[in-house]
Order: sequence, then structure tokens, then C-alpha cells
Amino acid sequence: MYLSEETILELKRKRGEQNIPVTVLAKRTGLSRWTWTKVLNGTKTNFQKSTVLKINNWLEDL
Repeated sequence: MYLSEETILELKRKRGEQNIPVTVLAKRTGLSRWTWTKVLNGTKTNFQKSTVLKINNWLEDL
């Protein structure tokens, strides 16, 4: 599954608003910090469905 540019921008915005380090974000979502780095840097946009669901759940929980 792909993450859209809009979703990535919203992730960056919400992470910045709450001043959350990648390591804390990884612990809260169950994703590795390496995965979050790839998401936030845009070096990878195609992820497994479970990864996208965890990211979307984090966005909705805020």
C-alpha cells in the first residue's frame, strides 16, 4: 500500500506539533524507528498494509 504525499505531510505536521522524537513515535505505534525515518523522509512510499494501518491509527488517535 502507498502513503500519499498528503498523509506524509500530515504525519510530519502532527509529529512536529507534539515535538515527538522518532524513537518515541516508534514505541507508541509498534513500528521501527527505521520505518518511521523512511516514511518521514519520503525515501519509501510503498508499505505493507499492517504498517499503513498502524500509521493511520496513530493519526486518528491524536
